[in-house]
Amino acid sequence: MQDSQDLLEVRHVSVSINRPLHEVYEFVSDVENLPTWAAGLCTSVRKAGNEWIATGTLGEVKVRFAERNGFGVLDHDVVLEHGVTVHNPIRVVPNGTGSELTFTLFRQPGISDGEFADDAKAVEKDLGTLKALLE
Repeated sequence: MQDSQDLLEVRHVSVSINRPLHEVYEFVSDVENLPTWAAGLCTSVRKAGNEWIATGTLGEVKVRFAERNGFGVLDHDVVLEHGVTVHNPIRVVPNGTGSELTFTLFRQPGISDGEFADDAKAVEKDLGTLKALLE
């Protein structure tokens, strides 16, 4: 049995988007679209061999998305410059004729309450930008 002290604090940030699931999935799964909606992560991306390199507030990071799938899974790992990998689960599911996109934010070790709140606000802002772009 896992000790509850091993669990990270979690916040689920979601946005309703008045576009069909497949359209939201296609847009978000295209790594080249990241700079248009994920300012909290990057201002630019480039392909380097088999990897994507994103440049932004975190410096240069590697971004690896889950393989394309029919389940609305848009998880991605961000490998920071010092080698730490941060897993970012994202799901898009149908919501009536539109979609619901949910980002699961894990509080990383050593992050203060204020920094975690700032991270959540950055995700909320990015998802708001995504909604504005797609609607």
